[in-house]
Parts: sequence; C-alpha cells; structure tokens
Amino acid sequence: MNEETLQAYVPYFKAIVALVAIGYFGYIFINRKKFKIANVAALSAVMAGLVTVMTMVVRVPIPASRGYLNFGDIMIMLTAVLFGPLIGGFAGGVGSALADLLGYPSWALFTLIIKGSEGIVVGYLTKGDASYARILVATTLGGAVMVIGYVSVAYLLYGPAGAVAEFYNDIVQAVSGIIIGGGLGYVLKKRLGNII
Repeated sequence: MNEETLQAYVPYFKAIVALVAIGYFGYIFINRKKFKIANVAALSAVMAGLVTVMTMVVRVPIPASRGYLNFGDIMIMLTAVLFGPLIGGFAGGVGSALADLLGYPSWALFTLIIKGSEGIVVGYLTKGDASYARILVATTLGGAVMVIGYVSVAYLLYGPAGAVAEFYNDIVQAVSGIIIGGGLGYVLKKRLGNII
C-alpha cells in the first residue's frame, strides 16, 4: 500500500478516533451515578492505580515509534473481566492516561479514550458467567480496539512509518493482555464468581 492510498483513508482514521471518543465519554457519562457507590469508586481508583503501576514498572522502549511496551493491557483486561465495563473502562482509561502524563503527555488524551474503550469492550462482553471462549473473544476484540485506535492516531500524527511501528508494538501488548490478563481473569472469575 503506497502513501497516496493511505492518505485516502485519513478521514476514516479520524472518524474511528471520533467515534471511539464519543462512545467512551458517553458510557462514562451515562453511568456516572454509579461512581457514588463506595465500592465502585474505591475499586475504580485502586484498579486505575494498578494499571498505572503496571504500565510504568515494565517499560521496554521502542525507539522507532518513540513508544514502549508495557504490561498495562494485562491489568486492563484482568480488571475488565473481573469487575465489568464501568470499572474496566475507568481503570483502563484513567490509569493508562496517568502513566502517559508521566512519560508521553501528548498521548494522554488519546490513551484515555483508547484504553478506556478497550476496558469497556472487554468488561461488557464478559459480564456474568463468562466461559473461556467468551473471555478469549472479548479480550481479542478489546485488543483490536486498542490496536486500531493507536494505529489510527499514530498515522494521523506520524504518517505511515509511525503507524507501522505502532502496529507491531500494540500487537505484542494486545497478545500479552489476551493471554495473561484474559487467562488470569478466567481463572479468578471461575474461583470467585462475579465480584460486582
């Protein structure tokens, strides 16, 4: 695919980013009253903190993309599987955005929307009694949301080379989240049942 062909897709990339932003902020806004429940507010804050820590502690720099690989997606997917879409979406978005504010502030708003949407997708699809197959599908779709979101933004900011570099980094993060976060979420959900 040459650069002219990719340029033709720019409006689609912009539309993807806009739709994901509307979906994320809309979901949080609609469910804002649930944050007044003490255990929802507390779990949201604790899990956002854990996402931040997992993102910051394990950092493998990737010079080509000016980004890094981290284990934040593992924590996002685990949180979403165990606690559902609201806590998963909040923890994924806010926790990852806080990590970006400490290292890559220009990405923080994009991260808030993309990682938050990842948590909502995974949490929504794994509500209730989730089988291993259901968790696998949910985490795969959540990973796809993350990859598509970041690749779209990277293309808009850095062009085709940035999008390609971002794609490979995000695939590794998504796969680690699916395998470790989804797998651990399945085991814990089987043992603990629905926590919230």
